Amino acid sequence: MAKEKERQEVAYTEDNIRTLDWIEHMRMRPGMYIGKTGDGSSMDDGIYILLKETIDNCIDEYQMGYGKKVEIKVTKDRVSVRDYGRGIPLGKVVDVVSQINTGAKYDSQAFKKSVGLNGVGTKAVNALSSYFKVYAVREGEMKVAEFEKGKLTKDHKVQKTNEENGTYVEFLPDTQIFKNYHYLNEYTEQMVQNYTYLNTGLAFIYNGNRYISQKGLYDLLSRKKDIENLRYPIIHLVSDDIEIAISHSNQYGEEYYSFVNGQYTVQGGTHLQAFKEAIVKTVREFYKKDFDTVDIREAIVAAVSIRIQEPVFESQTKTKLGTDKLIGEEKTMKQFLLEFLKENLDNYLHKNPETADALLKRILQSERERKEIAGIKKLANERAKKANIHNKKLRDCKVHYGDKNDKNQGTMLFITEGDSASGSITKARDPDTQAVFSLRGKPLNCHGLTKKVVYENEEFNLLQHALNIEDSIEDLRYANVVIATDADVDGMHIRLLILTFFLQFFPDLVRKEHVKILETPLFRVRNKQETIYCYDESEKQAAILKLKNKCEITRFKGLGEISPEEFEGFINADIRLNPVIIKDDKDIKIILDYYMGKNTQERQDFIIDNLKIEKDVPEQAIELELA
Repeated sequence: MAKEKERQEVAYTEDNIRTLDWIEHMRMRPGMYIGKTGDGSSMDDGIYILLKETIDNCIDEYQMGYGKKVEIKVTKDRVSVRDYGRGIPLGKVVDVVSQINTGAKYDSQAFKKSVGLNGVGTKAVNALSSYFKVYAVREGEMKVAEFEKGKLTKDHKVQKTNEENGTYVEFLPDTQIFKNYHYLNEYTEQMVQNYTYLNTGLAFIYNGNRYISQKGLYDLLSRKKDIENLRYPIIHLVSDDIEIAISHSNQYGEEYYSFVNGQYTVQGGTHLQAFKEAIVKTVREFYKKDFDTVDIREAIVAAVSIRIQEPVFESQTKTKLGTDKLIGEEKTMKQFLLEFLKENLDNYLHKNPETADALLKRILQSERERKEIAGIKKLANERAKKANIHNKKLRDCKVHYGDKNDKNQGTMLFITEGDSASGSITKARDPDTQAVFSLRGKPLNCHGLTKKVVYENEEFNLLQHALNIEDSIEDLRYANVVIATDADVDGMHIRLLILTFFLQFFPDLVRKEHVKILETPLFRVRNKQETIYCYDESEKQAAILKLKNKCEITRFKGLGEISPEEFEGFINADIRLNPVIIKDDKDIKIILDYYMGKNTQERQDFIIDNLKIEKDVPEQAIELELA
């Protein structure tokens, strides 16, 4: 009755109806346009989408035959992009970046098979930036305009210039929307490199360094994989509007890079699914044997790029393609990919019998390994099913990554060591989106072992079931897999062992930026009026100076020493997550061999050469010195 009365008393009149202009709407609902408004620790955070939207316009110019280089500068918080295309028509410079539904992408003659389609991208960059500047150069004349939060502040007159034709955009993302943001060079550099592979011959000058590709997706796989770790030379297939590079490696899992009209579709979509089905069908028909799908795709490394008219993406951020029927052609995406692979891959394998033989050996190896662990896998899964009923290791949450829920992107599983740490996190966590998996101690170093160990080791098996990644990471239950260990030698060792497990058996989990490291304070500096948490020595010294003398300093040696009340801030509002990033030029096998393999002379020499011995200074001495 009380709820009924409350519902009746809520007013709903004409005053509740609001009409927002485009700037207000973008700033109030930025997620509709640029996805997450994170701090830059994830590759799909909005600040990278702002950069992508700006570069996409330069790419569209190049695709239409204008401009051979793009200059990009990215600092911690500021971006500038300059292309040498046709330049925005001077009379429309202001409108193009500030009038919604205004742009050339609606004109199929001006831009065909472009990334941008609806004239929203640059406007979103403008609206979500505290400062935005654009200028266009056409035939010796320049038009400049400046904005703040989408509002025009300076509309400069057209002036003469000696600059080359093209467009320049500079922006500073608004800290009111992107809290404590920073651009990570690893992410921005990877974005630039992907653009080079998809636009052969187009030079990118990124922070003074030149990037260019001549062999497209072949170069992409060559850079991302150590050639010696591939089972056969990269198969590179190119035709109008489609390019594919394929090989198989010695690692576990499937590795794909998919693109549409130059856009990196991180979440795949219809084109990637069609490719997966097409390669299985093509391989079966070539060898005239009904191989299991898993055996054909195990250890595959592939890149797929297509160009189509009017692609339909599942969101404005364009990370997943939804197009199935191809415009202008009486065929589906599946038919398009199947016809291409049936003709080109089949021909390639017939002409290159050594490659065909190596591919067959890799498939048969996967088949043999799968059958060897089939019995162990069945017993392990039965054991895991029983354990899940009363699994003390996993304290699950209510919302999961695959759910259709606006909270699913924030879901996370904390992997902790011991009961004290897991106890603090469990009490402080958000039970809707945060789960906890507790390790009982140091896990096994699984470097060089086969996947058989995942099922033989109860802890590993329970962890893969908690994450739901046994068959693929497409069914992953948490957007963020967070390693939360103590900031001491043992904690760092456990962190490395967990990373080794993921890199050895589920490398895609790391490549897709799902694995993060939880940063928690090392020190608490406080007096009677204020408490400051510090994450490193420099922050501690600054806190001591701020609080002057007579402050109490606590060194947190383990997560279990932090009270649940304090922990709540460290894993919610003030959480600091560092993504685990693998650079393109680093092969996983080489990394694991070096850090987790036998104690080689090379590693011994590195430790000796970089060993630092520091004097241990008591905290009291530091306090007295500062006082």
